[in-house]
Amino acid sequence: MGEPRAAAGAGLGWRLRLGMLLPSSNSVAEIDVARMLPEGCALHTTRLRLVGSSRPEMLAMAATAEAGASLLADVQPDLIVFHCTAVSTMDPALGEDVVARIEAATGISATATSRALVAAFAALKVRRVVMITPYHAEVNRNEIAFLAHHGIEVVADLGLGCAGGVQMAGIEPGAWYRHAMAMRRDDVDACFISCTTIRVSPVIDALERDLGMPVVTSNQAMAWHCLRRAGITDRVGGLGALFAAH
Repeated sequence: MGEPRAAAGAGLGWRLRLGMLLPSSNSVAEIDVARMLPEGCALHTTRLRLVGSSRPEMLAMAATAEAGASLLADVQPDLIVFHCTAVSTMDPALGEDVVARIEAATGISATATSRALVAAFAALKVRRVVMITPYHAEVNRNEIAFLAHHGIEVVADLGLGCAGGVQMAGIEPGAWYRHAMAMRRDDVDACFISCTTIRVSPVIDALERDLGMPVVTSNQAMAWHCLRRAGITDRVGGLGALFAAH
């Protein structure tokens, strides 16, 4: 038997201990999400193999969720997150299946990026979005269908066709700002910039000011979702309207 839950990681994560499963090529989310967590929250990560964005590669990553979650379980987190937008939104059932399998394998509550996004849009009362991603067209189509299943219409979308995580992470934050401004519309409720592997958080506030609407990103939505699930309502600066929502 392991150590008692109350003694695990004494002094670390006394408000929330978060375990996160990431694609192996993701160099952004750990740093991004850790900066979004307030005092008393700790982040622990494990990687699952994913370097491209083909359907077989993404399904292979999903298939290894239990193994990765079992490793995370050794630090006794309060919550385990399967954090990959493209995989968890491949179809409406996949993210839910991964969450159920993680919980069955570990006995620990779990969630996924797909759940975080649906919760974020509901909190902001968003029904129509512009969506911008680093993905190729098939991944965008999957995500548009997933959002439609949850009552969210993608009015216009842009995918940059990146080959994998390294290329995605290499796009500088200002490029996301420029893409979003170029797609500005008055008939949507929010701008959604999708992917856990992109450096977009530094421009959330500037975009919200200049677009005049909420901006939702994958890492921001996940951090907010996990905090609110834990009853932590801190309003972390620089992260837009979402962090003012409960």
